[in-house]
Amino acid sequence: MPNLTRNKKKIFNDPIYGFITIPNAFLYDLIEHPWFQRLRRIKQLGLTDYVYPGATHTRFHHAIGAMHLMGLAIEVLKQRGHEITEEEATAAQAAILLHDIGHGPFSHALENSIVPDLHHEQLSLLFMNELNVQFNGQLDLTIQIFTGKYPKRFLHQLVSSQLDVDRLDYLNRDSFYSGVAEGTVGADRIIKMMEVVDDELVVEEKGIYSIEKFILARRLMYWQVYLHKTVLSAENLLVNTLKRAKQLSNQGVVVDATKSLSFFLNPDKNDYKNVEKIELLNNFSGLDDYDIFASAKSWMHHPDSILSELSHRLINRKLYKIKLDANPFDEQVVQGYKNRLKLAQNQTSDAAYFVFTGEIMNSAYKVGEEKINIILKNGNVIDVRQASEQFRLNVLTESTKKYFLCFPKELETQ
Repeated sequence: MPNLTRNKKKIFNDPIYGFITIPNAFLYDLIEHPWFQRLRRIKQLGLTDYVYPGATHTRFHHAIGAMHLMGLAIEVLKQRGHEITEEEATAAQAAILLHDIGHGPFSHALENSIVPDLHHEQLSLLFMNELNVQFNGQLDLTIQIFTGKYPKRFLHQLVSSQLDVDRLDYLNRDSFYSGVAEGTVGADRIIKMMEVVDDELVVEEKGIYSIEKFILARRLMYWQVYLHKTVLSAENLLVNTLKRAKQLSNQGVVVDATKSLSFFLNPDKNDYKNVEKIELLNNFSGLDDYDIFASAKSWMHHPDSILSELSHRLINRKLYKIKLDANPFDEQVVQGYKNRLKLAQNQTSDAAYFVFTGEIMNSAYKVGEEKINIILKNGNVIDVRQASEQFRLNVLTESTKKYFLCFPKELETQ
């Protein structure tokens, strides 16, 4: 049970926004909860620091920053005459504070590797429901806002939409820590331009250029940071290392790991639908980046040559060579690398751990999803693509797919 004593307002010195004040004791108690403190041990950008050494910021940093932006957005909307009670404001801030609490080690890198059947947002909701029990129902309204069931829909849109405070924070934060300046967006200006029409979040027409910059920044950050080819190489190596550990465990091979990680390597626990939710949460809440790397360091000495090799590469940053192309790679080319691997390392049936293909998608603005709406001076509300001359070219709103091929560098042809 959390310690629900009265707490003074605390202040964080944030490199992005300066001083951030925790608004009240309830939010402070949420932040102090061990499940939230775990986010200090989960990097926001997975293994991106293998490419950009400064990108070691955490989910904790991001959640606090998003809470701060939520507070700013609520104040702007209140000043515009929209009624938002203190209870609603606290609930919305709690929703964005807890929106990433379900992330596993290395964030998106292992999204489908540890608990394959549950997305991090579903795990976040499981955590919120259990926290609601511990906090005697004080998260009822938070959960309604998070799931989009609360009548004031714009509060949910501030938490999760194509223009939410989550994206506004992570673009600026990821840009700052990676050093990639193209990701910087005018979060303050965008928030000041926010309005609500018919219970939907919109942006004033004079904010159109800031929205264009926001979408462009997302597109550039995906290519330069989130989908950077070396980041893809590192994260696929991480995924394959854990995949091999799971495969061996399923075969009855002893695979030493931390207690928290061992739970998820246990073949008897593979069907998480049959695991008690509190048991799943208790084990997942003990899992962070340190578990993965501590275990991988041990696996460097495992008798299985594949697990040992993968772990050595991961720990020592001996990454795959990776090639990107607009078209799928010819199967004969892929088989050629597998044949070379067989000659070099005598790997046959498990060559897919070292030679494999995949695809990536960059969708800065998803046309088929909830729109970013602009309110014109005449009162009409239209989609941002219609409001922007630049967007009539449809360049920034088109999804772009690329294909990649990974293989050990030593197999590279001259």
